Amino acid sequence: MAEKQKEKNADTMKVFGLILPSLPFLMLRFGGVFLKFKREAKKGGNVFQKELIDHGLDKTTAEKFTSIYLESSNLRNYMKFFR
Repeated sequence: MAEKQKEKNADTMKVFGLILPSLPFLMLRFGGVFLKFKREAKKGGNVFQKELIDHGLDKTTAEKFTSIYLESSNLRNYMKFFR
């Protein structure tokens, strides 16, 4: 039983050793993708709010709907699935 645990730990360390050198590159790449995603979501939210106001919704209601729309671009909502 102890040998299986040692083998499992060794495998975990090998995977960690493979991932660690590429971690800075992955952080930069995913950070850039995330910022682009947030920027596009904000642009979409502005267009969404403008269209709601143009179609006769008052500004406060349009802002509420826009905030609900922008919740989908919140990273924490996606991180819940990995916990």
